[in-house]
Amino acid sequence: MPFMPVKFTLQKRVKLAQGLWMLYWVSVIMGILIFSLGIFFKIELRKRSELMDNNESHVVPNLLILVGLLSCGANAFGGKVCHDSLDPMKFSKWKSMLKPYLLMCCSFNVLLLVTALLCFLMQFAVYLTLAEGLKNSIKFYKDTDTPGRCFMKRTLDMTQIEFRCCGNNNFRDWFEVQWISNRYLDMSNDEVKDRVLSNVEGKYLMDSVPFSCCNPGSPRPCIQHHLTNNSAHYDYDHRIEELNIWTRGCREALFSYYSSMMNSIGVLVIVTIFLESADMAGLKYLSTALETMADPENPECESEGWLLEKGVKETFSEGLAKLKLLGKKNQVEEGGDAQETAT
Repeated sequence: MPFMPVKFTLQKRVKLAQGLWMLYWVSVIMGILIFSLGIFFKIELRKRSELMDNNESHVVPNLLILVGLLSCGANAFGGKVCHDSLDPMKFSKWKSMLKPYLLMCCSFNVLLLVTALLCFLMQFAVYLTLAEGLKNSIKFYKDTDTPGRCFMKRTLDMTQIEFRCCGNNNFRDWFEVQWISNRYLDMSNDEVKDRVLSNVEGKYLMDSVPFSCCNPGSPRPCIQHHLTNNSAHYDYDHRIEELNIWTRGCREALFSYYSSMMNSIGVLVIVTIFLESADMAGLKYLSTALETMADPENPECESEGWLLEKGVKETFSEGLAKLKLLGKKNQVEEGGDAQETAT
């Protein structure tokens, strides 16, 4: 007995075909959107590649671009089939292709599910890449004359301004590295010399941050030097006063940006899976309703459509039996090849 059978009149078949045609083109639009978001995500990763030590993974954006293109092609084909289904002559040429097409759609849905899962699971990898990359970026901030690091200062400054953040975890990360190049330090100055010599690694460390950490919304002129020295500034206490620099770390800010993007894309892909499933179910009903017409030459006659030709249990058992038979055939072929090799 067929699974979920439905009786169809001519009017119902026409409405189903028209509704499916519209639904397929909505899926095409979703495919274009996924493709566009994949390209946008890839560009956003490339833009800040330096801040990730060029170790960022492009698996998710590449998959999004692929599934976006496949979605456009597969759904445009489905829309064409629905459009031609109202004409028996035109629909007859698509009959032989419907079964492989529906199987391909099932595989495509699995690929969409994998893509959606990766959108959520790969966020941890992005977090780790940002943590390590930003740590090294701050370390190489001063190397404006070193090949390969010439634009690190500009990239990091623009990131701190754009995302309103400072340092990796917070602004104190700048206290632990020498972020001013030696070429801009007057080594004949006793204060500079003492500061360098007092450090075990010979670094010029100070409780200061770059200008890009300044919050322009603060009413007080930016205090970016001697942040922990209360006596260096009038009416100032760094322990209780709200600092006029960004206190949020760039790792948190960038991760929040990328994770929100990946979450949104993941939800969009899940919605697309439901759309694709509805398309598949509708096309199955339409194709079986057209095939079971008592008199194909009389479009007014009734027909019956279904999702599965047999029940779920019977269909599952039949599929499992086919897989077992295929496995046995492969074993027999392998055994025959082994005997031929032995002889």
